[in-house]
Amino acid sequence: MLSYLKNILLGEVDEGNNDMPESTAGNKLHIATCALFVELANSDDEFSEEEKKLIYNLMKAEFSLSEEELNELFELAENKIKHNVSIYEYTQIINNHFSKQEKYEILKNLWKLVFIDGSLDAHEDYFIRKVSNNLNLEHRDMIAAKMEVKQEISKR
Repeated sequence: MLSYLKNILLGEVDEGNNDMPESTAGNKLHIATCALFVELANSDDEFSEEEKKLIYNLMKAEFSLSEEELNELFELAENKIKHNVSIYEYTQIINNHFSKQEKYEILKNLWKLVFIDGSLDAHEDYFIRKVSNNLNLEHRDMIAAKMEVKQEISKR
């Protein structure tokens, strides 16, 4: 699995191939989702241990991955970010495999990641707006997700 994922990252696999095995599509989805989380965590230039832990927990819950798979995925996502110019690649993969509700849940998880440190940085806000737009979600969905997360946090 790891060598195939590395080939995806290096561009040696045709990612536009719609006939790919379901496990391959799932691996790409894992990488794309994790890459969005890591990209957001890096957007304010302060990638904390709390943020990393939340990303691991979100990915583990969403995709039922083992610790080894999570570590590999995290490393691959970080490498993917270093070689990409745009988040469009990630959001396109997510759009191809997730329903509107699932994309909304990703948006909520992104807001959780933003608020884990108690503040909203302008770069984080811009990043989420961009992701929300790329995921074909409406502005009201982005605001609703934000408000839901804020409400969850205030209940703690």
